[in-house]
Amino acid sequence: MSTTTTATRAEYCVIACAEAWRDNGEVLASPMGVIPSIGARLAKRTFSPDLLLTDGEAMIVGLDGAAEGWLPYRRHLAMVTGGKRHVMMGASQLDRFGNQNISCIGDWQQPARQLLGVRGAPVNTLNNPVSYWVPKHSTRVFVAKVDMISGVGYDSAAAAGPSATRYHRIPRVVSHLGVFDFATSDRAMRLASVHPGVTVEQVQEATGFPLVLPAEVPYTREPTAEELRLIRTVIDPDALRDREVPAA
Repeated sequence: MSTTTTATRAEYCVIACAEAWRDNGEVLASPMGVIPSIGARLAKRTFSPDLLLTDGEAMIVGLDGAAEGWLPYRRHLAMVTGGKRHVMMGASQLDRFGNQNISCIGDWQQPARQLLGVRGAPVNTLNNPVSYWVPKHSTRVFVAKVDMISGVGYDSAAAAGPSATRYHRIPRVVSHLGVFDFATSDRAMRLASVHPGVTVEQVQEATGFPLVLPAEVPYTREPTAEELRLIRTVIDPDALRDREVPAA
């Protein structure tokens, strides 16, 4: 794949996040973060028109942000517990099997740093697909073992049994360096693609555990001219994406 393009690193990240919702059908997209939000809106405008978008509170919104329907909390919970939502969350720590930590750094009894708390991560990860967005890929985030499990990974779900694995799925992880999945026999994290300008060695050096590497690691796909137009002039004309992922 050619890497000669006018797309920025942030725009590759938008494309990679958007692809998480490809072929999802009529599910509730719940992106957390600027670039995932742009990605969800791009996916709905292009290859996933059935996606449902919300204002983050109680309304279903259209492409222009106008309210199109009411999403009462009861109905929202029904979608969550029935696998009809696909969240893209952040992660303070993420390990090789997809366990996520947003609660604390260090020992639980006396942590070095208090974070958000588990919030809805356990319910999200056990009941509907959850992808992750990491704007700054480093060994502080991609760790051999998380200090506390907030979001459930593949090994933890398997250990808990069928009730935990019924809807559990982690379609992808996107960072400012590349795209990752768990398409391996033991559900260990695999490097699926690197963004143009990034090497496999750079990604592995910034990761605190050995990644599964295919024989050839492709580049993240390039945005089409129409996708770039939508990102730059329709969805994010103020270039907020570049604040989350500055130019490499």
